[in-house]
Amino acid sequence: MSDAAQPTAAEVRAAAEAVKAALDRHLAAVEGRTGDDDPAVYAAFNELAAAAEEYDELLYDCHDEVTPFEIPAGEDAARYAGPAEPGVFSVLIRRDYVVVEPKRLVAQAELVAAADPDLGHEAETTGTADALGVLFNEYEPDEIASRHQEFGLEEGDATLWIATAEEPAEPGEWLNTPFDHTDPERILHRFEFSSVFDEGADDHDDDLPAPSDRR
Repeated sequence: MSDAAQPTAAEVRAAAEAVKAALDRHLAAVEGRTGDDDPAVYAAFNELAAAAEEYDELLYDCHDEVTPFEIPAGEDAARYAGPAEPGVFSVLIRRDYVVVEPKRLVAQAELVAAADPDLGHEAETTGTADALGVLFNEYEPDEIASRHQEFGLEEGDATLWIATAEEPAEPGEWLNTPFDHTDPERILHRFEFSSVFDEGADDHDDDLPAPSDRR
């Protein structure tokens, strides 16, 4: 966006006030709902989403800042068509890493394996493939994410999707194909993390997701 097209602080403030008003109307609609499919709730929801999107865009253009609101990433993005008050949901996560210090990764895996007699022969880890199996068997993914440098890893892009469902899945139903049946219209929230949002964002705006998805 050129300097001439930059929104003013007053416009950002007005958009913030519009979000507050839309929040009040949405809460009032929810409190007065007449059933699970009350059209007034859906209308208030859409109004709130539109107000939040407008505020998010103006905030980013004026102050280079974002909000934690989830806004569809453009006209081509699938619109949420799931339940307004979901009782079942899935969390879909992808995190990318680069192995920048293979020797450190292998050494950490060997320490873990040596301390666990049940792993036996795996104590002599021969490469990164074995090391990754040992470490992810020992640690939760969140712990590896918080300690990635200790394991010789560099973080790449990451995304987290919250997808709703009508009924819980049967035990073992999706274990062989966990990501194959995600309906885009069931994605309630998306949170994306990437260094591209902080480094040279002005040079790549056309390639980026909506500002509200940036972390």
